[in-house]
Amino acid sequence: MKLFYKPGACSLSPHIVLCELALPHTLVKVDLKTHTTESGEDYYTINSKGYVPALQLESGEVLTEGPAIVQYLADQKPEGGLLPVTGSLARAQVQEWLNYIGTELHKNMSPLFRPGLDDQAKAAVVSTVEKRLAYVEQALQGKDYLTGSHFSVADAYLFTVVGWTDHLPVSLEAFPTLQAYQQRVSARPAVQQALKDEGLI
Repeated sequence: MKLFYKPGACSLSPHIVLCELALPHTLVKVDLKTHTTESGEDYYTINSKGYVPALQLESGEVLTEGPAIVQYLADQKPEGGLLPVTGSLARAQVQEWLNYIGTELHKNMSPLFRPGLDDQAKAAVVSTVEKRLAYVEQALQGKDYLTGSHFSVADAYLFTVVGWTDHLPVSLEAFPTLQAYQQRVSARPAVQQALKDEGLI
C-alpha cells in the first residue's frame, strides 16, 4: 500500500494506524502547493480531490478521506484491536468520534491555516474550536483514550488534529486532561515511528 501524505497534516492519522498495525506500506510525500508528488507526478491523477490522505491499494484502487481510510486499515487486521466489530455499539461510538473530530474540530480549525483571515473572524473561529475542545476535555475525564482504556483509530485522528494547536492561536492551557492525553498518545511507539518517518521529531 502507498500512503500519500503531507508531514503533520491529517494524513498523519492513517500513517499512525499503519504503524500501529505494522501493515507494510510506502510513503509518498505530496506538495499541496504544486499538487505534485516527490517524484514530480501530478497528484490530481492519483486523487482528483487534490488533498491528502490517499491510500493506493495493491490493486491500484485509491481510497480517500481519512476516517474511511483508518476504518479500512483497521479491518485489514482486526486482531490489532483499533476498531470494534461491525454492528457493535462500541464500533458506532468510535465512528461517532471520527465524525465529531472531522466535522467539529478538523473543519473548524481549517480557516486558521488560511492567510488573510481578519482578527474578528479569527477570534470567532478560535472561540468555536475552544468550545469543541472543552467537550473533548470533559469526555476524556477518567479515561486513557476516547472510548476507554483501548487506543482506537479515533485516537489517531484526535491526536493529529489537536497537535495542530502547536502552530495555531489556540491554547490547550485550559485543558490539562487533553494535554496529558496528547503526551500519552505521543509516547506510543507507533506514534513515535510515524512522527519520525514524517520528519516531525
